[in-house]
Amino acid sequence: MQITFLGTGTSHGVPRIACTCDVCTSHDPRNKRFRSSLLIRDDSESVVIDTGPEFRLQALRAHITHLHAVFYTHNHADHMNGIDDLRVFSEVSPLDVYGPSQVLEDIRQRFPYAVGEHSWRGNIPQLRLHEVPPSGVAIGSMRFVAVPLVHGCRQVFGYRIGDFAYLTDCKHIPPESLALLDGLEVLVLDALRYKEHPTHMCIDEAIAAAEQIGAGHTYLTHLTHRVDHAELEQYLPPTMSPAHDNLTISIPTRAEGAPK
Repeated sequence: MQITFLGTGTSHGVPRIACTCDVCTSHDPRNKRFRSSLLIRDDSESVVIDTGPEFRLQALRAHITHLHAVFYTHNHADHMNGIDDLRVFSEVSPLDVYGPSQVLEDIRQRFPYAVGEHSWRGNIPQLRLHEVPPSGVAIGSMRFVAVPLVHGCRQVFGYRIGDFAYLTDCKHIPPESLALLDGLEVLVLDALRYKEHPTHMCIDEAIAAAEQIGAGHTYLTHLTHRVDHAELEQYLPPTMSPAHDNLTISIPTRAEGAPK
């Protein structure tokens, strides 16, 4: 299973418009961050988690030629507003989209033209909407299991796929969700900035959560322009790293039920 970070930035992206701070004007390419999104490939299957405003640019940069499904974490603009560009991936047949019920209802209300099968293939998206059952969703050899998280006053989804979990946009991980994260090889976790925030984990909160979960390695994402990649790299313990756009990692795919 191959994981590519399509974007690792917060809702503003980095550089932030009209900002001249050290990170926004940095020449380190790791400080250039599209809005947070993830590409997962395994064998011939390709799946994206979240489609933010730069999804078209992310897809071109990552050479995405086909998608088998899209999973959404929640319905904030920086995670969903690139949905119209899914039309390219639903020209032949509708594309399966999964997420919390709140996200699916929002898609029906905000993008009604994109839901269902249409005769104008290629001009508008054709999306089949599905809630994620407790048992998860099988895409080829991968199974996507929803991990409920608290993001401010709302519940959002993270996802576990085999020995990998992606938990962006969260302030708190409920005990029942912690139980879904046992035995991870790789964890990706929200870590907005050094200063505490009401709806996101700050970096020290993310470090504490990562140590509690105990994954083999943890990558931090959804980083603001107040976070310099090289400085954060030095700040983190050896089992943690800041993610950056276009970073690709490989994780062995374990068959369901197989021992570790």
